[in-house]
Amino acid sequence: MPQDPNAQFDQSVMEMIEHSPIGAVPHTTSYVESLTRLYAAHQVYPSADHKGGHVTARSLSGQPAFAASNLDALAEGKVEPEALEPNGVVFDRYLAWLPPASRPRAEAVRLKVTGKPIHHRKHHGDGAQAHHDPVHSLFLVPGAGPHHGLPGNYLYGSIFQSGVSLDGSWAIHLHDADDGASFFQAPDLNAAVGKLRELLETAPFHLGELEDFGFKSI
Repeated sequence: MPQDPNAQFDQSVMEMIEHSPIGAVPHTTSYVESLTRLYAAHQVYPSADHKGGHVTARSLSGQPAFAASNLDALAEGKVEPEALEPNGVVFDRYLAWLPPASRPRAEAVRLKVTGKPIHHRKHHGDGAQAHHDPVHSLFLVPGAGPHHGLPGNYLYGSIFQSGVSLDGSWAIHLHDADDGASFFQAPDLNAAVGKLRELLETAPFHLGELEDFGFKSI
């Protein structure tokens, strides 16, 4: 097969982005055309840390993902929903990983990302039936969408109970820092956790790539 005549130049553009402290490239026609190709191929994303800058997917491949550490235990019935690692703790681990200079911007979106805390209702008496508020568990993965991600170039989302019981249906939402979002509906908790594992193992990615994983844009 004939070699892509643009491949070598596009490769050099990615290297330039990775070596630039702000992810910048020259504003000339050839570089703009290269960026257009790289964005279309989901090899380059808008930078969350430098306005007008870019970040390559391969440079994000070594970054950690963050999710409740005992989500698997919940799916296996080993812990109750109340014991699930709180969203605030998951966010704290993400925050601690960021460079100190990026933490104030991340802290500013904490409530948007984690949601309001759930207060579990108490039931008294021997005949009281156990009740759990719907589970909503935060995760963050490297990537981007139509817009940049959170500081550090992270998408954020949640795996949550969409049915009336833990044995019912579950769903996954995933967002960039603006209005880009994707949604996956799962028949049960095990299917949802399995899909989340798939996401965590696949990252980094662009939201536009998730259709291949059964997600829908919303």
